[in-house]
Formats: sequence, structure tokens, C-alpha cells
Amino acid sequence: MKVQMVARESILVLGLLALVLILILIPTGFERKIYSNAVGTKARVIAVDNTTLLHKGVVRMGEQVVTVRLLGSPFKGMETKAVNLLGGKLEFDTVYQEGDLAWVLLEQSEDGQIIFANMVSLYRFPKELQLLLLFATLLLLVSGRKGLRTLLSFTLAFLLIWKVLIPLCLKGYEPILIALLVGAALTVSCLLLVAGLTRKAYCAIASSLLCSLVTCLLATVGTSYFSIHGAVMSWSESLLFAGFEQVNLTKLLQAAIYLSCSGAILDLAVDISAALDEVHLHNRGVTRKELFASGMHIGQSVVGSQTTT
Repeated sequence: MKVQMVARESILVLGLLALVLILILIPTGFERKIYSNAVGTKARVIAVDNTTLLHKGVVRMGEQVVTVRLLGSPFKGMETKAVNLLGGKLEFDTVYQEGDLAWVLLEQSEDGQIIFANMVSLYRFPKELQLLLLFATLLLLVSGRKGLRTLLSFTLAFLLIWKVLIPLCLKGYEPILIALLVGAALTVSCLLLVAGLTRKAYCAIASSLLCSLVTCLLATVGTSYFSIHGAVMSWSESLLFAGFEQVNLTKLLQAAIYLSCSGAILDLAVDISAALDEVHLHNRGVTRKELFASGMHIGQSVVGSQTTT
């Protein structure tokens, strides 16, 4: 029996690995460049000119002229001056210093020469990659083989959002339906990978999917009842200006509400399911009624802490 279970779980893992590879290979449909005459590249800041910056209270406004050495093709090694416009908002503004690694957008002429260079942001990818590797290492050290499954689940979640959810929403498909399908796929795959092909996982999946439907309904009814437009999401209206007029921002907000809750739903479901599994494991004589009552008691305590969180 145990051998059969291991074989079934191995098939599950291999199947999800194959799905990950497929998602990596499939195109999103948005691979083309938005600006045909522009290219982004990383660059090293070698000098800054702050003479035209204005200090107003705690913020800076105006224009910072930055001299950068380009580190990517087709201008690797070239030095050029780039403009960094500051609007007086600490949330968005970056004041560069000598030695910073940055991402620069270069506008080119028809003959391939640089016309204009604009500072976009600090280039954080190497540090983010280090953090991701540290996270993966600690997860493997603490959780062992289950850590590998968790990383697979994490990768699948990232790819489903990047390759399925976002492209389909941008193409005008129903956001709440797409979010629900993606959320259901993530719930099933994550719980099966973490809890295995067990009753514990099946119970958690059933409750998570039921709660997902309720959450979607509440998100839909709530935004309508309170007359909340999807434009309340930061930068959401920029989608319309970028040519995606077919995107319904309010429905996109509803989908975002559900997705932001889906992790807590999954977590709560597996917490209670795992607790009840332990109760049954150590007391085989417990009745279904008693097990249900225990689940309600556990749920009341966990829901209380989740609400505060």
C-alpha cells in the first residue's frame, strides 16, 4: 500500500514538473517590444550632477543628470548621460549615487545611435536572486523533501500568474473566472504536494474550493454594494492608457481581492485538516460528530487569529 502511494505521488510530482516546463515554453502573446526604437539595459552610475535638483522640505524635485557606463548589448562599455526626472514623490523617485547599478532605457535613432537615455530604476535583480536562493536553501534545510515540493508549488504559482492569469486578463477574458480557475489549480497542486494524496489533503482542497467560491461572490457583491471602481488600485488606469481598453478594472479588482485572500484560505484549510488528522491518528475511536466538533473548536481559534492578522 505504501509503495503504491509513493508511486502515485511520484507520478503527481512528475506531472506537475511537466506542467512547469510547458508553462516556461509557452508564449504569453506579449513578447513584442512596446517601443521599437528603445532598448533597456543595465548600467553603472559613474557620476551624478545634482545642480538642477530643487529641495522642497523632505522631497527633491527637478532633474538629475547621471553619467552611466552601459553594461549590456549593443552599447556595452559606452558612457552616456542619462536623465533622472524627480516629481517630488518619495514613493517613486530615486536619487542615484556614484557606484549604483541601474536600469536605463535608451532611445535610438534609425541608424542605431543613442538619442536619449532615461533612468528607470535601481537594478536589483542580482540581490533578488540571492534572496531567492537563500530562501530555497533554508527551505530545503528545514523541510527536506517536502521543501522541494514546496519550491515546485511556488514555481508553479509564479508561472500560472505570469503565463496564464495576466495574459488572459489583458486579452479581455473574465478576470474573476480566470482568477478562480488559477486559484483552484494552485490550491489543488499546492495541497497535494504538501500534504500528499491523503484524506487530509482532500478535505483541505474541498473546503478551500468552497471558500474560494464564497470569497469570489463576496468580492463581486461587495464592490457593487459599495460602488467601488477598479481604478482605486494603484496605477490600474495606466492599463487603459497603454491600449488595454478591453480590461474591466472593477472586475480586475474583484479578482485581485479573491487572489489576495486565497493564500489565507488555503493555509487555514490545511491547518484545520492537519489538526483533525492528528486527532484521528491518536484516537481511532473518535466519532465523526466528535471530530466535526473538534474541527469547529480549532477553526474558531484559528479564524480569530487570522482575522487579527
